[in-house]
Amino acid sequence: MEYDVFKIEVYIPYDNIQDLREELNKIGALTIGGNYDNCMYMSKGMGCFRPLKGADPFKGEVGKLFREEEYKIEFGCKRELVKKAVETINRVHPYEEPVINIVPILTRYDVDYKI
Repeated sequence: MEYDVFKIEVYIPYDNIQDLREELNKIGALTIGGNYDNCMYMSKGMGCFRPLKGADPFKGEVGKLFREEEYKIEFGCKRELVKKAVETINRVHPYEEPVINIVPILTRYDVDYKI
């Protein structure tokens, strides 16, 4: 089965959510149907990482474990916009190597009409 919609997840500090939302919305990645835009979900959590030698961390220090409150942003994205959405996230996100998960999903329309 070929998927038409993907869920994109990214973890980001709270202070950077607004900029990311605006940029993703500009490219149409946060539009659902034709009647809604700026559609995304946020959940708060605690992220941790340790920058290794050669890293240039946004926060934290090389060799030391760092913890920070982050938000997981999730949104549905049409197949044709996934690459552009990932490029946008990489451009706007403050982290050197942001975690970006891309998961194929079935929507209610797939269940109703294609399966």
